[in-house]
Amino acid sequence: MAPSGIVFVCVALLLVASASAQLSENFYARTCPGGVQAVAKVVTAAVRADRRNAAGLLRLHFHDCFVRGCDASVLLASTRGSKAEKDAGPNLSLQGFGIIDQAKAALEKTCPGVFSCSDILALAARDAISFIGGPKWKVPLGRRDGSVSLAREAISNLPGDGFTYQQLISNFAKKGLNEADMVVLSGAHTIGLTHCSKITPGLYPTAAPSLNKTFVAAERKLCPNTKSAANKFIHIDGTNGGQTFDVNYFKNVLNHHAVFRSDAALISTSSGRSKVLTLAKSQPTFFSAFGAAMEKMGRVGVLTGTQGKIRSKCSVK
Repeated sequence: MAPSGIVFVCVALLLVASASAQLSENFYARTCPGGVQAVAKVVTAAVRADRRNAAGLLRLHFHDCFVRGCDASVLLASTRGSKAEKDAGPNLSLQGFGIIDQAKAALEKTCPGVFSCSDILALAARDAISFIGGPKWKVPLGRRDGSVSLAREAISNLPGDGFTYQQLISNFAKKGLNEADMVVLSGAHTIGLTHCSKITPGLYPTAAPSLNKTFVAAERKLCPNTKSAANKFIHIDGTNGGQTFDVNYFKNVLNHHAVFRSDAALISTSSGRSKVLTLAKSQPTFFSAFGAAMEKMGRVGVLTGTQGKIRSKCSVK
């Protein structure tokens, strides 16, 4: 790389580090006291009403951070002539927008123009997972909201469920996340649902040789290769009702019961298998590593200070 190119990369990294350093758990202590608790109140009520909302809110935060950083661009609605991230193919099944809107509306009544939508997304993911018995991690605050949301960027930035191990490492590295972060964050698949259409390519006409034959037979029964079954929902991790945040996802992967090809890829290398084995053996280890990786992900590409803006309505620029 030419010297000028090296300088440019270094300056860019310094700017990212500087923005991340401006985040603080006490950011709203004076400007919106009680704001963090207000978000938690809305989120816990939603998850109590429907436990599936936990997975929806976690996925919403992930899909936001992987496109333009954690700037709430995933919440913006499409406009005439501009298709937004939320309407991109990989995001059509995202859920939880209404819950974020509820939290934002509550905050606008007490702290108008103060609390960012991107901070609400980060808190909502943490509070939802904690409420169902998962880990609770620190959420430094002070993110500001972006103004650009492009569907094509969601398609090019989000990891695919058919990715190989190397593709996953490369995709996460672009966000400043390492191999260990990638493996532990894949553990988010211990909860949530997917459409049959997402897994049938790996089951028909011939299943991947690495998959457990009993598992394949069970999945084929749940998801026949028909048009009518394509939109049927199934649990990504069916153990314990599919809504318990635990290490069973990693045990399933080791037992060749992976729903997605990208999940099966985690044990396709000795390095990946070693990491999965470690996480599968200890829930405290998984929880600690997951929380640390989520805090790290929550700092990706953040806008702070005079960057970005504070939206009064999360879906509108």
